[in-house]
This record gives sequence, structure tokens and C-alpha cells, in this order.
Amino acid sequence: MDKVVIFDTTLRDGEQSPGASFNIEEKLEIARALLLLGVDVIEAGFPAASDGDFEAVKAIAGVVKGVTVAGLARALEPDIERAAAALKDAERPRIHVFIGTSPLHRQHQLNKTREQVLGLAVEAVKLARSFVRDVEFSAMDASRTESDYLCEVVQAVIEAGATTVNIPDTVGYAIPGEFGALIAMLKAKVPNIGQTILSVHCHNDLGLATANSLAAVQAGARQVECAVNGLGERAGNASLEEVVMAIKTRSDYFGVETRVNTKRLIATSRLVSDISGFAVQKNKAVVGENAFAHASGVHQDGVLKERTTFEIMRPEDVGLAKSQLVLGKLSGRHAFRQKLRELGIELDEIRFNQAFKRLKDLADRKREILDEDVVAVAMDTLGKVRAVYTLESFSATAGNSGLPTAAVRLKKEDGTVCEDAATGDGPVDAICRAVGKLTGVAASLRDYQLRAVTGGTDAVGEVVLHVEHSGRLVSGRGTSTDIIEASARAYLDAINRILSGVSA
Repeated sequence: MDKVVIFDTTLRDGEQSPGASFNIEEKLEIARALLLLGVDVIEAGFPAASDGDFEAVKAIAGVVKGVTVAGLARALEPDIERAAAALKDAERPRIHVFIGTSPLHRQHQLNKTREQVLGLAVEAVKLARSFVRDVEFSAMDASRTESDYLCEVVQAVIEAGATTVNIPDTVGYAIPGEFGALIAMLKAKVPNIGQTILSVHCHNDLGLATANSLAAVQAGARQVECAVNGLGERAGNASLEEVVMAIKTRSDYFGVETRVNTKRLIATSRLVSDISGFAVQKNKAVVGENAFAHASGVHQDGVLKERTTFEIMRPEDVGLAKSQLVLGKLSGRHAFRQKLRELGIELDEIRFNQAFKRLKDLADRKREILDEDVVAVAMDTLGKVRAVYTLESFSATAGNSGLPTAAVRLKKEDGTVCEDAATGDGPVDAICRAVGKLTGVAASLRDYQLRAVTGGTDAVGEVVLHVEHSGRLVSGRGTSTDIIEASARAYLDAINRILSGVSA
């Protein structure tokens, strides 16, 4: 297969994300991670931009070996000389020069004619070649540049010695079909295009950076400039992990490959996220928390039967141990049973059905079901005996200006419903008294323990209590996101044990 060069610009364009800034040590740490990831080119920074950027590029050039290290420079002599100095110790140095070529950039940014811009581009490439053998030229805002002029510029800079010519969609304006056609046009019309590597650098202003990059690859581009997590100016760059995994997953379509070690994508993504302070959105492609998580019962069932029904990539290929089955209100029985097995819990069919119903009830109230919640629900079910009474509904009031009161509605095992209310020293005492009145069981609460199973304001609370009845202690257990409900369930569990003749 043809090889696509992966040019990473996380340390240069990625740092242009508003709010992102890396110090030298952080840049070195990211550069080492990129080396392990297997990118071909690391654009370490813009040496003329500041002394700090110069020192960072110099440090990376001196330490990171086995990969091309690039420094950005405007088509200006001082910039190019500064980049050359910063890259002096690089094993594989590249000077990356750029100039705006579109009418908008020529007129409003540079105030120069077509001929003047062309001359500056050629002279910049020649000067850069006097320092290094590897020179990249970028026609900034190429996607809005006249086709004939872009061809003229590309041909001229190749003649001047550019080893890579980059065609940026600088403002994310292009549409995939249009951008692919632009690359195809350059390959067809520029006579010396075969003497260089044709590159693309796409921005994500319309959310099309990855799509445009892949359209360019399909049209013959053989370098893609991208950034980890899609960091970059404004809406960001093409996302490295998306480009790489699209090429890997659809190698049948693209017929090309990269040398990236995809198993390090997750680790690199998290490192860049931690250092930059930019959290990765949960539904981000490839590296987002939900990228290999399945919540729908239909999807969970399919993945458990055959992974490829709903997964086009293996989680192991990007650095994850396995897919995640997210339990919630959309989950099915197959996923719940699988989760129980993973946690080492086996339930008979009756208790499984009880636990599954409790899970669904819990999922309606709790945003995220954690493993600890599943254990609590299952253990709550394991401890259950014959349900002489089940809790239908309840309400409780409490405060320092009134008497705590609880109203409870229970269903008997024969289907009849009963309800009553009681007062107490607090809402828990009141609800226990109401349950006692309805069931006719006189029991005294002797021990009461409450713990949060998980963290957060929507945590599942677990109540374990002991009541005394006819001289013996009987235990009860209940769970809920509402501690009053958990208390009611635990007390009713103890009453059912008494009525069923089950010992504590």
C-alpha cells in the first residue's frame, strides 16, 4: 500500500487553540508521546513567534530523534533564519514556510500582487533549502485561491526545491467533493507535481476537517496535517485519531496506510487533554469516553452476540481493553446478565427478574449506573424472601417546624392494596411505624446503618437494619437513590422475613 505521512501540528497549531499554552517541559512530554505514537513529522512550533517557542523547538530538535521535526516560518528571511537556528540539532530538520495566496489574503493581509506573492514564495523556499534539504511550502488559504494561480505557485515552489507542498483549507471553507477535486486538479495540471509530496491541512469550521482530509487522500494527497483531539485555531484541525483510524478501518477503500501505532491513540489523547486542559467530549469519535460504549439494549445484545454488528473498530486497536456496556433505562436483559457475570454474581431466574426490574427503576432516577449500583441491586435481591408485602408508594414530610409524617401504600401478595399514615421522631421512624400499622407486625428498630454505595448527589443509598420481634433479631436490607425509600424497603424486607418465618 501507499503510505500517508502523518504530520502532527498539536504543538504548533494545536497551541493556537484559545486557552491552550504549553511550556517547554510539556511540549517535550507531548513530543515524546508523539514519537511513541509513530507520527512521521512533529511540527514543534513557530520559532520566530517568541523566545519561548524558539527554545521549545530547539529542545525538541535536540532530544527527539527518529522523526522529522519541523519549524514554521513566514516567507520572510528573519523567520527562516530563526527556524534554521532552532532546528540546528535536529536529526531530520524541516523548515515549513508559508504565505497567503488567495485574493483575500493578497489584498487585505499582505497588500501584494500575485507576482509579488509568487516571488516571495519562491525566494523563501530557496532560502530554506540553503539551510535544510527538507522544505515544506504552504499556500495559505489555498482552497479560496484561483485555480490557475495556485497551479503556478505550486509549480514554482517545486522548481525552487520544496519537497512537500501543502494545500491548506485554512478557514474550513471547502466541501469534501470540492476539496478532493482541487487535489486531483493539481495532480493533473502541475507538470512537476510528482517531484514532491502533496499535503493537506484542513480546519474544522464547518465540521468537515476530517472529511476534507480523507477526500484529499482519496484524490492523491500523501501527507495529512492534523492534531491530537483536533486541537487548533478556532474550531480546530483535522483530528489525528479520526484520520488515522478512518484510513486503517477503511483500507479497502483508500488503499493506503500509516505507520501510526494506533494502540497508543487513547493514551496520547488523554495526555494532550490533561496538559492542554481541553476535555475530550464524551461522544468524540475514536477517543471519546462513549466511542466504544453501548447503552441501547438492541446494540448491547448485538455486540454480545457478535461485536461487529455494532462496532467497526476493535477497542483494543486504539488502546482500550474492551467495549463498555453502559447499563441504564435502555439496557436489555442480555447486557444486565453479562454485567452480573463480570461482577461474579449469579442469580436464579426469579431473582434475576426482580433485580432487572429494580435496575430499570433505578435507571429512571439515576443518570449513570455504576458497577457498585449493580452489586447493590443484586445483593438487595439476593437477600429477599417471599414478598408478603411490596412497597407501592410512599410520601414523607419532615422539618423543624412540624411533626414528621409518612404515608405508605402497600400491595399484599394476593393483590389487594392497603395504605395508612403515621407520625414519628423523624421521617424514617414515621415510615417504619406506618409499615408496622399496615402489616400488623409489632417490631422494634434496634440497629440502623446507612451508606452511600457510589458518589455524587444521585448516589444509591443502602440501608441495613435489624428489628426485634418476639425476642429475636431480624435483618432487613434496601437500596434506593432516596434514603427514605431505602429505609422503607429495608424495614419492609425485615417484616416480610418475620411473616415468612425466615430467621435473621
